[in-house]
Amino acid sequence: MNTNSPIKLEKARKGGDVNIHLITSKKDLETIPELKDLKKKIAERIGDEELVFSVPSAKGLTIIAKIKKETETGYRFQSARSLGAKLKKVLNGEKAESASLISSADRVDTLAVIEGIVLANYQFLTYKTGDRNKPNTLQSLGVKAEGVSEKDLKELYDVAVGTFAARDFVNEPVITLSATEWSKRITKLGKETGFKTTVLDKKKIEALRMGGLLGVNKGSVEPPTFNILEWKPKNAKNKKPIVLVGKGVVYDTGGYNIKTAQMAQMKSDMGGGAAVCGAFAAIAANKLPVYVVGLIPATDNRIDGKAIVADDVLTMMSGTKVEILNTDAEGRLILADALHYAKQYDPELVIDLATLTGAAARITGHFGISACADKTDLKSLKESGERVYERIMEFPMWREYHDAIKSDVADIKNIGGAAGGNITSATFLHHFTDYPWVHLDIAGPSFMTSNVDYRVKGGTGVGVRLLYDFIKNSVA
Repeated sequence: MNTNSPIKLEKARKGGDVNIHLITSKKDLETIPELKDLKKKIAERIGDEELVFSVPSAKGLTIIAKIKKETETGYRFQSARSLGAKLKKVLNGEKAESASLISSADRVDTLAVIEGIVLANYQFLTYKTGDRNKPNTLQSLGVKAEGVSEKDLKELYDVAVGTFAARDFVNEPVITLSATEWSKRITKLGKETGFKTTVLDKKKIEALRMGGLLGVNKGSVEPPTFNILEWKPKNAKNKKPIVLVGKGVVYDTGGYNIKTAQMAQMKSDMGGGAAVCGAFAAIAANKLPVYVVGLIPATDNRIDGKAIVADDVLTMMSGTKVEILNTDAEGRLILADALHYAKQYDPELVIDLATLTGAAARITGHFGISACADKTDLKSLKESGERVYERIMEFPMWREYHDAIKSDVADIKNIGGAAGGNITSATFLHHFTDYPWVHLDIAGPSFMTSNVDYRVKGGTGVGVRLLYDFIKNSVA
């Protein structure tokens, strides 16, 4: 098995050497014959809280897992996924390569537990040698649960494939993942899962006069790319596409406004573009009946004698003149060209995702996503955010924020003042839109410095499950 692939999921008719019994109450213990001598002792430990309890049995290892009772949708599914992450730890601690999950819980809770196991089992081992840092042993999970179908398991697996692809892209260092190489890997992912990829090279980008993308790229020895992803099945329910735009800065030094303390994590600055790729993989693999277009401008932000500096003025693809006051506010420059490019599709909705501002990260931490939208209802997107626990905090776009990006020498400038940095950056992007639009700043939850439940250290793939759930339910 590829070390970066999700564990295999399949329906199981009977248990195996390692059995997980997912229960909701003490009564469920009566359905576990191998524990006949221990049922009373185990029942004494079962309350309303979550529980993971392992005991040797005649069949091998039996694990009792009880779901914590939650009423709110977001916390309910999150508790189940967290339980799955704990089970993953137990299973790998036992060096189990396969296990069976036998569930007495509701279908949706069971699937959430499985999702937690699968997502927590991710590991990025591409550059590990020797014992490869004692990788997770778990490779397959059989599921015996009322209402859980092969289709459910395939869908869960395919979404995990997309999430893992996004994590891989973020975790890959720039020395092996230039913009050009990333485009090759996006194309490969499309061929594997079913979506179409068109890559525009530097000459085509120049012909389109994408001044933001070309400007950010000026200091790099690696050329930029502009990636167009498309999923347009014959049974698509929407004539106008939903367009997903992702920031694709494969490495961000900050340019001449150079970063210092946080540069070590700047391979993650393409988390938005990675999320778009992962969402397309999941959408195409599950053949959702929806027309979707993805746009990913890709480059690194480096320093040399040709790199842009503060006080430069760039002309965007739209013709807008932008005064550069900070070369580290580069993501909005490449997104501006992509958002203008999206106009040709007459889109039903455009959602952009970007690791755009430290301001957003300081507000939400890794607990959620900062969002801005002008006259676009976020109710459905927020509901998806609660279901997948990639929660959305919406901020206003008052007219005063437009005043903050007015320039003395150009049409607009690329940064506002000290206040509301996550909002002024969104206001900058809004200048290039004339369609229903949502901006998601994922700077907070896109990269973890330690494991938190199923969100493992490094790239989290945030945005993949959110976009998939939203698009799936938007055409239901």
